[in-house]
Amino acid sequence: MSVSGLGAMSESTNDSSMALSRDRLRDKLTESMAAGVPPRIARDVRVPEIAGKALAVVGVRRGGKTSLLHRRMADHIAAGRSRESQLLLELEDERLDGMTAADLGWLVEEHERRYPHVRRGGADGGTLWLYLDEVQVVPKWETLVHRLLAAGNIEIAVSGSSAKLLSREVATSLRGRAMEVLVHPFSFREALRYAGAETDLPWEQLTGPQRATMDAALQQYLTVGGFPDAQQTDAQDRLDLLTGYVDTMVLRDVIERHNVTNVRALRWLQRHLLATPGGSVSVNKLYDDLKSQGIGVGKDNVYAYVEYFEDAFLLRSITMHSTSERQRMSNPRKVYPVDTGLISIYERSGRTHRGRALETAILLELERRRYAIDWFRTAEGWEVDFYATRPDAAPLLIQVCLDTAADATWAREVRALESAAASQPEAEAMLITLDPTPPVRELPGRLRWSPAAQWLLER
Repeated sequence: MSVSGLGAMSESTNDSSMALSRDRLRDKLTESMAAGVPPRIARDVRVPEIAGKALAVVGVRRGGKTSLLHRRMADHIAAGRSRESQLLLELEDERLDGMTAADLGWLVEEHERRYPHVRRGGADGGTLWLYLDEVQVVPKWETLVHRLLAAGNIEIAVSGSSAKLLSREVATSLRGRAMEVLVHPFSFREALRYAGAETDLPWEQLTGPQRATMDAALQQYLTVGGFPDAQQTDAQDRLDLLTGYVDTMVLRDVIERHNVTNVRALRWLQRHLLATPGGSVSVNKLYDDLKSQGIGVGKDNVYAYVEYFEDAFLLRSITMHSTSERQRMSNPRKVYPVDTGLISIYERSGRTHRGRALETAILLELERRRYAIDWFRTAEGWEVDFYATRPDAAPLLIQVCLDTAADATWAREVRALESAAASQPEAEAMLITLDPTPPVRELPGRLRWSPAAQWLLER
């Protein structure tokens, strides 16, 4: 069924009643179709392929959502689809101010009038691929997407992030008609790919010098992080860039969106949480700390502010593993930034926080691999950094540290992991270290060790 058969406003409709002139919409379509498809690196992001479902691309600002849409276009063209079958509309354009869902629907119809062969089969299979970037700027856009999906012969991907509509709500707005695709900044492997330094060889086949190169690259990655525009920049430019990212996220996606009036308390929490990656977050403790600083704020607001940061993808949080929901909620959460590059912005003590940066990198990689993640407390009260599960794999118990050279470090990290493994016999228990040198002591039982670079490069 064609889009034009859905009862959308026809071209004969009085243009004076519309928010945008048809000429302006035609110009936008011409510009979109004439635009080249910019080269983008391949992302290791799993994209579901389910007929009748839109893709809702979500994630932190500047993390690569639009680039993923461009890459998907390029992949379809490389597979033999025509350029005419790929329509990407970047909607955050001042020339489209006032655009309505009816305008957007008319524009899609105009595409069909210009390129009727796309929906008649042939090499394109009778399918139009429609990509709507920053879709939230069009009011009631979800009603149009529902209508287009119901018509058939169309695949739709949407992305968005703004004070008007946070990107995760793009998926929520489609009420079961979309599959969420989470895009974080570059992983370690993707950062290597961007720099032209990726290797496809298994770790066991790398030479000593090649492994040393990977280890050095990981040290750099933990400092630089994975934001695409931060790659291969000098330290000051990177600091300015990432600071600007955070300021924009907090201002537009938290303060403006949620009408936060206690900006002083919010900014204190922002600095504190980003400066202490992997730290335990207790609302009572945060409330007391704010009070000691002479900053008045309600406990409910403290809880809400932390949630706002996570909704904006600035922070990621994990709860303690427990079968009791009450225990999960009553114990502190641990909070991490969405990218290791953000850690240095708020660190004022001179510490490098390499251990916490490595924890953050491991957490984000587990998210990319689609694990549900908790932290783990043993019966003795010892802690293991991550307990990760997903339906198609054995659970993982992961303890992360810089090295195990010191006897005290070895004893602390291994005893907690060993105790947790005993209580979770189905789990794979792993010690991951930044130090690529194998431990001089033998790991007990079924515990195994992996250097961080090797684990992060696993597919």
